[in-house]
Amino acid sequence: MRGNALSQAAKCIVLMVKIGKKVTKYVLAVVPGDARVDLNAVKALMNGTYVSFASPDTAERLAGSVAGTVLPFSFDPALELVVDPLLLANDELYFNAARLDRSMVLKTSDYTALAKPRLERIAEVRGPSPGLVDDSRG
Repeated sequence: MRGNALSQAAKCIVLMVKIGKKVTKYVLAVVPGDARVDLNAVKALMNGTYVSFASPDTAERLAGSVAGTVLPFSFDPALELVVDPLLLANDELYFNAARLDRSMVLKTSDYTALAKPRLERIAEVRGPSPGLVDDSRG
């Protein structure tokens, strides 16, 4: 819709990870737009016992923007930024500019230099949709 490949879009999800009964951590998981966050991978990465999406109120407070406009940057020390390396395969990445009607484009190298994300495999890549024909074989 905005002229970029889905794989270039930074999908940003705030997750709550329980570590035992008393410790809760929050993760800003960033994956390509054509992938899903692998909740089990995040749970294992954080040595968690439970993982879920953070409540909208908590996510908005930690991210500093409303749901659907979360930036792929963390400005709160309570929110750990974890980015899947698949997102960095493109020269540029696109993300909402803390607004639903605007996007930004940033060189991937500039993003990694500014955000200094923790790079971990947390994406669950979607396969082709059922019923689609692969015409690439000629």
